[in-house]
Amino acid sequence: MHHLLKLSFLLCLLAIAGGPARAGDSLYDRTTARRIDPKQATFFGPQATRFKYDKRMLHAAQIAQARARTHSTYFCWRYVKDALLASNILSTRPKSAYARQAGEELQRDFGFKKLNIRDPYQAPIGSVLVYGGRGAGHVELRTAQGFVSDFITPRASPRPLLGVYIKPPA
Repeated sequence: MHHLLKLSFLLCLLAIAGGPARAGDSLYDRTTARRIDPKQATFFGPQATRFKYDKRMLHAAQIAQARARTHSTYFCWRYVKDALLASNILSTRPKSAYARQAGEELQRDFGFKKLNIRDPYQAPIGSVLVYGGRGAGHVELRTAQGFVSDFITPRASPRPLLGVYIKPPA
């Protein structure tokens, strides 16, 4: 029953958002914006009431979740880029090759904001989480059930978290 409530709420959000937006448009409308109630906050995550961010971030997480595999393909940043482009959060494809570079590029070139969050489980739904460590690093989107990039997992990456990023409303 609780999952049906979550699904219906999410479908309502998508219906309210309307059709696809142009890359520069935000779906945030100050005249209809409101705080979410405690039941809704459990769906969107513990930080949901603290941040206002573009609804297309939620859509990007849904797209990534629909396209994800059951196991890693080692193309996490490619899958996250594809989801961000498909949700119209980004107007052009990021050029960085390594996942660990994603946060810097999203901030510098696409207007994302780095949140002061050190625990990936505290990240708001739809946010982009960037990890460092050996090799290329890792990047994923936060979902209601866990995390998604090229694969879905209920657990955050064990790599060191470099940052959590959201796209503020225009």
